Order: sequence, then C-alpha cells, then structure tokens
Amino acid sequence: MALRRRTYSSGSDASDHFISINERPVDDISLEFFYRPHTITLLIVTISGLVYSAFTRDENESIQSNIQSGLLAMVFFFLIISVMAFPNGPFTRPHPAIWRIVFGLSILYMLLLLFILFQDYRTVRSMFEWFFPELKNFTIDMDKGEWGQKCDDLSFERLWQSIDFFCFAHFAGWAMKTLLVRHYGILWTISVMWEITEIAFSHLLPNFVECWWDAVILDVLLCNGLGIWAGMQFCHLMEMRYYNWESIKDIQTTTGKLKRAVLQFTPESWTAMRWLDPACTYMRFLAVSQLVIFWQLSELNTFFLKHIFEMPPSHPLVFMRIFLLGAMCAPTLRQYYSYVTDPRCKRVGTQCWVYGLCMCIETLICIKFGADIFQHTQIRNIIMWIFVQAFGSVLCVYICVTQHRWQRKRQVKMDDSIDDDSEVSTKVSPVIHKPPRKTVTLSTPENDEDSDDESEGPMKIPRKRKTIQLRRGTRIDQ
Repeated sequence: MALRRRTYSSGSDASDHFISINERPVDDISLEFFYRPHTITLLIVTISGLVYSAFTRDENESIQSNIQSGLLAMVFFFLIISVMAFPNGPFTRPHPAIWRIVFGLSILYMLLLLFILFQDYRTVRSMFEWFFPELKNFTIDMDKGEWGQKCDDLSFERLWQSIDFFCFAHFAGWAMKTLLVRHYGILWTISVMWEITEIAFSHLLPNFVECWWDAVILDVLLCNGLGIWAGMQFCHLMEMRYYNWESIKDIQTTTGKLKRAVLQFTPESWTAMRWLDPACTYMRFLAVSQLVIFWQLSELNTFFLKHIFEMPPSHPLVFMRIFLLGAMCAPTLRQYYSYVTDPRCKRVGTQCWVYGLCMCIETLICIKFGADIFQHTQIRNIIMWIFVQAFGSVLCVYICVTQHRWQRKRQVKMDDSIDDDSEVSTKVSPVIHKPPRKTVTLSTPENDEDSDDESEGPMKIPRKRKTIQLRRGTRIDQ
C-alpha cells in the first residue's frame, strides 16, 4: 500500500494561522457599506474618469507631460487592482484597502528596482533628472557639512547648534521603530551597531564622519535613547488597555461618533512581542540575529543610494522612499515575528517576502553603480565590520536570552516561596486562630412537627467546648 503524505487542508490550524497574518479577515463589521466589494460601481467610476481625462486633457503640452500622465494612470489602476485582488496582510485598521495599497506600492517599487538594475548609470541618472529637473544642477560635492571637525570643542552651545530638523526626524524614526520591534535589547543593539557601521564606512561616505560626542550623546543617548524610551512607554500603555470596540451606529452623541471615527486609525488590538524566550530554539536565536544584521543593511542602502545617485538629504524622493519603506516594515515585521516565534507558521508572509527582495535588489544596485566608490574600500574595515556585526548581534541575543532565563528562574523561586508560605499559614491557622465552639441552635421541619406537644421553641443542643492547650516547647509547624 502506498504511503500518503500528510498535507495541511484549508481548514487546518497551520493554514488558518498563516492566513491570519497574510490575509487577516475583518471581525465584527458594523458598517457593511465600507467592506462590500463595490466592483461594478468602481468599474463605472474608473471608466468615466478615463473618458473625461482622455477627451478633455490637452495632449499638445509636451511629451514629458504626456508620459508622466500615462505613468501616473498606470500606477493608479495598478493600485485599484491591488485593492481588489491583493491580500489584506496582518492588519485591518484603519481599513484593509490601505494595506493592500501598501502591498501594491511595494510591488511597484520592486519592479522599478528590477528595471534600474538592468540599466547603466547615465540612463538612471537621466530618469531622475527627467522627473526632477532640479537634480541637474546638483552634485554630491555640494552636500558638505562640518562633519568631524573641531571635536575637542565640546560645550553646551555647540551641542545646541548641532540640534536641527534631522535630530527630531531621528527621534521620530526611532520611536516608530520601537513601535514595530517592541524590545529594548534588540533596539539598543541596532542603535549601537549603527554607530559602528558609520565608523566602518566613513571612508566611503563623508557624512558618516562624526565626532565622538555627536555619535554618543546626540545619536545614541538623546535621539535614539529618547525615541526608544518614548516608544516603549507607548507600547506598555497600549498593552494595558482593554479593547472593547463599540459600533459607531450604537453611539448616540455626535462627539462620540467623531471620537470613534478617529479611533478607527488606532490598532484594533495590541500584541506584546516576545522575540526571545528562555526556552527558544537555536533557529529563533539565529533568526533574531539575522534581523539585526539585515536592519543595518537596509539602513545602509539609504545612504549609499543617496550618495551614488547624487541627491540632497532633503529631496522629496529620499523622503518618499523612507515613508514607503516605513509603511512596508509594519506588516513585514509582524509577519516575520509570527514566522520566527510560532512553530505553526511554516512560511513567511507575502509582504515580508517582497520586502526582503527589495532590500537585496537595492544592495545589488549600490554595488553595481557604486563601483567607483567601492574601489576605495578599505577591506580591513569591511571585514572588521562584518565580524563585529555578527558577533555583536549574536552576543546581544545571547545576553537577552540569558536575562530572560534568569528572570524566569527568579519568578519560579518567588512562586515556590509563596506556595511554601501559604502551606505554613494553612497549618498554623487552625491551631492559633480557631475560635472555641459555642452552643448551636438547630431548627428542622421534623422537629417542629414533633414539638407541638412538648415546647413551642426550637430545640437547643448543647455542645462541649474544645480547648487546645499548647505545651511549652511545642513547635507551631508541627
């Protein structure tokens, strides 16, 4: 008889658990209008919009305007298909359509990276200049600041002058990262490791050259540290909340309806992430270490892309990429967390897969088009950086696991001591706190029937008083 291979059906527990992070359904729908497909209505509206734009738009403006309008129309209709066909992902707030659009944008970004990978540098640079004409007159040499100069001049005025818009952006970025990762050990490791990354690549990227007080005080302690602390405080606040969502139709007041509409943009529930467990396996140990290393690589791509294709730090294209990656990171980390910590989840989610591919393509683009820059690479610095990243990541995860195990043993000891104290109290309490028995009055229906001839009141049953005498020298715990 042939052996049958066991597979997961659509209703199995493993399949349901993967669906919950890849295409999570919406529970307790109160306003059904916003969750119905409306495909026919959408088709009519889109065709009407096409007819209007095709016959009212002036096509004689310029070739550049026509091509840009056509590309925008392609992106718009691709996002419409994304809303109708792509999975929800692990989130349903404020609406699943938002996260389908994010997934659609991530696919468009991946396709754009693939297209760029097969072009030459002059073509790619011309594309950017065609969309953003202001880049024609900009070179990376113009982006020169006072990095790493006068490091001995440390004063409060110097620190205050170094605080600018990018410091607040730095703080907000780390607060957002904290809301995604929710682990002190991993976040502090990424923060410290990034400063080591800047030192290792400072000979290739001039803006990585910093004074020691800029890296330690401004970056690690102030911007990163305060961002991590503020984010973790918000996480603890959200974990302690009780989520009982009320339908907006059941709210009578206008103020209550507006408040409920605003709360639609907050999470439906809040999961306390436990990346590291005292009994975690080596696979989770390596997966979390891999997360720390890949995070460094994703951050490094940001600066190399900006430097290779010569864009100012405040250019809209740089911020668009950062916001897109930030939106992609939210479902990506949630899917990766489920894959790492839950043995029932056998594969990563689609958003996590696409993000990983985008990160790898970005790295290939940096290596291909930055060949002139990497010719000046100091191999010793890169080898040391790889060693420090691997060793530091594994060491951080090991310390976190050891700390969790120590806390678990301490908690077990405290529970055992509490149990021992409760056993002693149960043994001692009957001896010391037991009051003497008194006369008990009983009244039963049978006695009432038989007591008509004898007495009208209830029968009293005297009981003997028990007294317990403790001899001198007798131990209580016996």
